[in-house]
Order: sequence, then structure tokens, then C-alpha cells
Amino acid sequence: MSDEQGTPSAGSPGTPHPEPLRLFGTTWVDHDNGYALRRIAASIGSLAAATVSCLVLRFAYEGLQLADTGSFVTVLVVAMFAICSALAFRHTWDGFARRPDLDRQASLRGLLAIGFVGSLLAYFFRSLTEAPGEKLHREEYETALKKHEKRTTRRAGNPSKKRRRN
Repeated sequence: MSDEQGTPSAGSPGTPHPEPLRLFGTTWVDHDNGYALRRIAASIGSLAAATVSCLVLRFAYEGLQLADTGSFVTVLVVAMFAICSALAFRHTWDGFARRPDLDRQASLRGLLAIGFVGSLLAYFFRSLTEAPGEKLHREEYETALKKHEKRTTRRAGNPSKKRRRN
């Protein structure tokens, strides 16, 4: 099966298949089957989750105030969440453009858990323009298709009858 340009279509045997994205499946390939609605839902959902998370953090801050732990502890906790959120935002944002290093990902797991608001905001901002991770997956998928096409294109003539250069 080929399209009108002679390139193998995604349904032919041996052709690379697109990797599904969380919440989007493979709708990112052709932007079909509710892709726009899924992007809108992902944007609204991640923004709502970030808002609720900020409210929970606000309650935690008020709990620190009620416990009268002192200004040092309060500043330390607020700074910790702010810094971890900024680092989580950057790490999540970079993860949309390239595959993360698994060892580094494992070592940053605690920091990313504390900075969950930053990750949610990165997801929100990315989903305004594309499905989060779409650009990376599209590049990988198109590269795999080009490699497959290059491997499967037929050569002209019989290679055993070709003259050898000396």
C-alpha cells in the first residue's frame, strides 16, 4: 500500500507506527478524531489541576501560619515549593522536545513531586500550541518513515551484474 507519491502508507506491513501520546493516542499524527477537543480538554484540565494544587498549597501555608512555626520555616517552605516548581516546569518543558535521561529522571523524582505545580503549568502551556510531546514524536516518526522508505525502495537493475570499480 502506497500513497500517490509512492511512499509506503502507515497501514502497510513493516511500516513504523506512531507512538501514542497520553490522552491523545495517535490522533496527533493527522489531527483527527477529536484532536482539537482533546487539546482543549488537556489545557483546561491541567490549568484546573494547577489551580486546585495552588489552593491546597495555600491551605498548607495557612497551616504553617496557624502553627506559628516562625518566619524562617515559612520562608523556607515557600522558597522550596517555588524553586522546585520552577525546576519541574523547566524539566517537563524540556521533556517535550527531547527524550529525558532515565537516570536523571529517577534522581529528580522527589524534586518533580514537590514541584508538581510547575509540571502542570508546563503541560498547560504546551497544550495551547500542540499535544505535549507531539513535536518530538512527530520528528521521530517522520525519521522512522524516511528510514523505512529508504530501506524499501527498489534498486534499478541487478546488483550482481554491476561492474566493480578497481
